Amino acid sequence: LRDDRIRIERMENLNFEYSHAFQLITDFYTKEVPETTGPQKLSVILSLDKPVMCSLAAVIAYLKEFNLERMLYNPSNFKRLSSETEYMTVNGTTMKNLEILQNQTDMKTKGSLLWVLDHTKTSFGRRRLKKWVTQPLMKSSEINARLDAVSEILLSESTVFGQIRNLLYKLPDIERGLCSVFHKKCSTQEFFLIVSTLSRLDLEIQALVPVIHSHVKTPLLQNALLEIPELLSPVKHYLKILNEEAAKTGDKTQLFKDLTDFPVIRKKKEEIMDVLSKIQLHLLDIRKQIKNPSAEYVTVSGQEFMIEIKNSHKSSVPSDWVMVSSTKAVSRFHSPFIIENYRHLNQLREQLVLDCSAEWLNFLNHFSEHYHPLSKAIGHLATVDCLFSLAQVAKQGDYCRPTVQDNRQEIIIKNGRHPVIDVLLGEQDQYVPNTTNLSGDGERVMIITGPNMGGKSSYIKQVALITVMAQIGSYVPAEESTIGVVDGIFTRMGAADNIYKGRSTFMEELTDTAEIIRKATPRSLVILDELGRGTSTHDGIAIAYATLEHFIRDVESLTLFVTHYPSVCELEKVYPEKVGNYHMAFLVNEEESAEQKGSKDEENPEFITFLYQITKGVSARSYGLNVAKLADIPEEVLKAAAHKSKELETIVNMKRKKLKSFAEVWKINDSQELQKWKSMCE
Repeated sequence: LRDDRIRIERMENLNFEYSHAFQLITDFYTKEVPETTGPQKLSVILSLDKPVMCSLAAVIAYLKEFNLERMLYNPSNFKRLSSETEYMTVNGTTMKNLEILQNQTDMKTKGSLLWVLDHTKTSFGRRRLKKWVTQPLMKSSEINARLDAVSEILLSESTVFGQIRNLLYKLPDIERGLCSVFHKKCSTQEFFLIVSTLSRLDLEIQALVPVIHSHVKTPLLQNALLEIPELLSPVKHYLKILNEEAAKTGDKTQLFKDLTDFPVIRKKKEEIMDVLSKIQLHLLDIRKQIKNPSAEYVTVSGQEFMIEIKNSHKSSVPSDWVMVSSTKAVSRFHSPFIIENYRHLNQLREQLVLDCSAEWLNFLNHFSEHYHPLSKAIGHLATVDCLFSLAQVAKQGDYCRPTVQDNRQEIIIKNGRHPVIDVLLGEQDQYVPNTTNLSGDGERVMIITGPNMGGKSSYIKQVALITVMAQIGSYVPAEESTIGVVDGIFTRMGAADNIYKGRSTFMEELTDTAEIIRKATPRSLVILDELGRGTSTHDGIAIAYATLEHFIRDVESLTLFVTHYPSVCELEKVYPEKVGNYHMAFLVNEEESAEQKGSKDEENPEFITFLYQITKGVSARSYGLNVAKLADIPEEVLKAAAHKSKELETIVNMKRKKLKSFAEVWKINDSQELQKWKSMCE
């Protein structure tokens, strides 16, 4: 949404030509994929359509630049794009307008739908929940599977759910860790943490298997939990190989306990031991040479195998020894034998470090063969975390389980509340609940009028958010609700220009509307808030009227239409079965208006009390001056505005009267009647 930072990279046409693509893919799967199953995988790839292969070749070429082509080694993870949509369409504009991931004031998570639903315990659970929130489901079977699991967690007496929930506390980000292992970017410390965590989870869930079998009934939860131990089983082997202390200090030379699988390291270590024993034997010669039977090697500042001799005995040192360092009291020497062998030892040690690093990368490579099952296990844990999070949401007061049905075009909500405002207001200030009845068979369009700040936008957002929550598989803030699966929510709200693209506020408004007209279907929920306000009144009314009529007559979607144009409300008379006029109820406080200072001739803006209740019928006025008063517009400006408003109202009423009387006179056939009408007018 409005993100102009997207980098577009153009590849040469050659990459998309079939013959070149075929060659590149064949080479990739026969020569580069490091398994014997390469030809088998190639046959799967070659059965794909030509455009798919051309695209795959381009992706291989592109990922190679980043050394990420390993992601494509296993074609069994490729997923066919389905023409059947899996998820509800929630585009960027709707995400923003409904404040699904962040609020519109300071762009933080607090005050968004995600904020209300997020009680996850793990970072990978949080990422999965974010995915769920942005991709509400379309199949009632899948939605009800989630709802069943949430209900079970909510209503079950068993302690097993508490035990499962405790497993999720304080888990590191194993999903991200696994990814860094796969790309060989992890340290030994990180690897040990991930593997030991996975191994612990394996044991803990394994211990719960009998209880899960007997106490967890819903398939979604049961399958996820029971599959985890099986998927995590390869981890134990890798944990056994590792030396915990070395892993925690990052010492790769001591990392592997058993070197039978690492002959290169074993050989190098044996060579090092040989040299060390030679140097140790040489100490006997040194003791004879300097006639000191207790002489020992010393190590100073990283220099090993030095012989320390007092400066007073320097004369006993053979002439071919090399002085390495000295102080006032002592000098330290290396013998020619040590110089030669110490150099050799250091070379071997350096080689060992290189060999160990290479073996470490091989080891990670080997471990990465289990990436997909382990990733699946973490996915199951994330799902469990999300279900516990939604159960936590359902525990809040007055939430109900929605009834979700396929093939029904309806949204019925009894005493629904706005999920976010409800939480923000807390206990002390109850949100005023409202009921909604939209149905494809009956009334499917609501035209909503009413005073500014009367709660129209909150009401329409509430209907959309409850629908989203129901299709995520969450309980909803209402007494009862029945939702026919919606395939998309389209919104047009607020005023914002896009100067960067040279588009005015009104142009943005109409661009959004045009997209909705193109994409909405009879199974969509369409929300249009004050369409047509960015231009002159007549044009605005005309656009609003024509657009709404198009949705009623041609698109046939469930529609909430907020407007300040009374003329639009006449559509109820044209389509009485399908359209209902509603307004947000309010009280005009006459006494307060009358009490305001000033003579009777002076006009004052009315004082309004909002009731925030959706009510049948049209609101004749929008009481904009009341908002001007709340916004502290100066008194004299308000009075001038109230005076002008009255003047314009009088002119309009006069025109109406004239039209009415002209219509009456047109019907008169009798001269006496005409005379009577004339004298009455005079």
